[in-house]
Amino acid sequence: MNTVTTPSAPVPAGDYVHGYSPREGQRLGDQADILAQLLHAGTAYPAGSRVLELGCGIGAQTVHLLRSSPRAHIVAVDRSEDSLAQARTRVAEFAPGARVEWHRADAYDLPFADGEFDHVFVCFVLEHLTDPRLALAGLRRVLRPGGTITVIEGDHGSAFFHPDSAHARAAIGCQVRLQAAAGGNALLGRQVQPLLADAGYGDVVVRPLTVYADRTLPAMVDGFTRNTFIAMVASVRDKAVAAALTSTAEWDQGIADLHRTADDDGTFHYTFFKGVAVNPPTARSAPSRHS
Repeated sequence: MNTVTTPSAPVPAGDYVHGYSPREGQRLGDQADILAQLLHAGTAYPAGSRVLELGCGIGAQTVHLLRSSPRAHIVAVDRSEDSLAQARTRVAEFAPGARVEWHRADAYDLPFADGEFDHVFVCFVLEHLTDPRLALAGLRRVLRPGGTITVIEGDHGSAFFHPDSAHARAAIGCQVRLQAAAGGNALLGRQVQPLLADAGYGDVVVRPLTVYADRTLPAMVDGFTRNTFIAMVASVRDKAVAAALTSTAEWDQGIADLHRTADDDGTFHYTFFKGVAVNPPTARSAPSRHS
């Protein structure tokens, strides 16, 4: 069952630092596929359970949720109508009979009843929000007491590589600064535990998920170093130059140096953080932004 519900009032799109180009859509798909085993290990939901995926984007993570939990009822939310259309197409190709509902909605103003969901899944979303703690509190409102939330975020401060390069680190720093200017935080991974705790969740457990690539792991070199991380940084080139954060020559040198880490003598390391927590059974529902 593939359905879509659109609220009567338009939802502001906001600014996604990487943009909405076809190349970015391809990058998101590559990222989800190469990291699926790492990120989704241990995440599976029972048959019949209602699972809210916040910020589903183009459905890159949705298909992996369906793979691990084929009989769960997935409710996918995003603020971009174009992204939702792409997500519906992606899921229809992967699992035509999948039980998915699609909703266009804002992370701070979810159109669901208190305690409507058994589980919540949030992947690479909080880093783009101006107030991630408020969003988590709103998710707690729609999560039933005793239900679980899973949050996965990266942290650009965990990127280190060989050969090292000041130009490469500066290019990454440009993306961190641009994301901050857009209201997000590319260093959010290190904050997952305190954010969940401050939003009222209990039994918070956070684990680092490390990606490492060298020539003995060619799939990871191609799928993560080149097609995920370098492609992500490269996508903000025009914004970085326009904001005078770098010159064209400095930027090009930084990206070239990042590509050196994918050569036969290069290595690359990055860490994601996966947090799982429980909505306390005795907790009152968290207020929405408009309460």
